[in-house]
Amino acid sequence: MHLADLIRELASLAARLVLIVAIFVPLERLCAVKRQKMLRRGFVTDLAYYFFASLLPKLLLVVAVSLLVKLLHRAVPSPFYTAMASLPVWLRLAAAMVVGEIGFYWAHRWMHEVPALWRFHAIHHSAEEMDWLVNTRAHPVDIFIGRFCGLVPMYVLGLAQPMGHGTDIVPLLFALIGSLWGFFIHANVNWRFGWLERAVATPAFHHWHHTNDGPEFIDKNYASMLPWIDWMFGTFYVPRRAFPGVYGIGTKMPVGFWAQMAYPWATPSMPAAERVPVSGGNNS
Repeated sequence: MHLADLIRELASLAARLVLIVAIFVPLERLCAVKRQKMLRRGFVTDLAYYFFASLLPKLLLVVAVSLLVKLLHRAVPSPFYTAMASLPVWLRLAAAMVVGEIGFYWAHRWMHEVPALWRFHAIHHSAEEMDWLVNTRAHPVDIFIGRFCGLVPMYVLGLAQPMGHGTDIVPLLFALIGSLWGFFIHANVNWRFGWLERAVATPAFHHWHHTNDGPEFIDKNYASMLPWIDWMFGTFYVPRRAFPGVYGIGTKMPVGFWAQMAYPWATPSMPAAERVPVSGGNNS
């Protein structure tokens, strides 16, 4: 990436941030689950995540996806991808949303179940106060694995970039919708949607994924947009009780962006009992 490209990307991220702030800060003032300061603990660190973690995984994904597309179009007969390219964009997008969510679901679940991966994902779960900006608190390795596993089935099935060249709107829309929805489901808003919470991810659905209320409540709600995938795999949990009482993890997370970037590499082992959140966690 050239300097001019980097400046344009940063300017785009800054403009997007202004828009997101304009939407979510008033909503969180009016409809808060818990009253808390906007400049909470870790707010500045999460702003650093917003910019840095938006750039590095994107560069890595471009390289990885380009290699994947080349391999697929060498291995799979071209008539298959020609047929997929003839499908309406809306149909490819709808199918891509489903298979992409299933791919992301399993990547997310592995992040919780595999100790080596949990070290990266624990950073995201270390927040003890939930708001829209917590969406950005994620290690680049965590982001890369989740997004790559979401993109792989889309490309394998020819739902994204089926002709193997040029820009395809399907993966772009998938990424845009997923990013915006991520801010929404982390937001500190007390909205409930009844039966719709089984079909579309909501703040209540995802807040219960971040709960630190006790070991019996954890490892639920891995999907980012389609909760019925959790129901299908037995991990759906949205009780009548509105929202969790406590958020965070059971291990101490270092303070500051660079310390947290180094944390997974400086923590070669993590006891099984500390892999998952338990009551009484500490925050960054």
